[in-house]
Amino acid sequence: MRYEHYEFLVMPCGLRSVPAAFWTPLNRVFRCYGDRFVTVCLDDILVYSKSQKAHMKYLNVVLRTLRRKQLYAKLSKCPFWVDRMSFLGHMNSAEGIFVDPQKIEAVVNWLRPTSVTEIQSFLSKPSIIVALWKGSPP
Repeated sequence: MRYEHYEFLVMPCGLRSVPAAFWTPLNRVFRCYGDRFVTVCLDDILVYSKSQKAHMKYLNVVLRTLRRKQLYAKLSKCPFWVDRMSFLGHMNSAEGIFVDPQKIEAVVNWLRPTSVTEIQSFLSKPSIIVALWKGSPP
């Protein structure tokens, strides 16, 4: 049931009120390959592999699948043959998956709250993240 519909109140990428159907079509297209060499989120397709030979094979499969389903990608938005890729706030590389350093820098550089309202807002952020993580509304 990993790729069934789940209606987010707030999408992880910050969008609001986006129906789950928005990302379902690509998940259906790549369901038979999912979690082996391709990951899909909304309109982003991440192809990953351990070798260049395997990567070429997987890219071929993904591009042929898109063509067969009459789906198109804008070439200028498609980075190919990169060692590192930022995807959903994480860096993906041969060394593994880790948090994007720019996200860490943003948290480190947060301004200190100066009012009660700012403190309440600051303190609510972790509880919202935990609630989303557990799958329940905050």
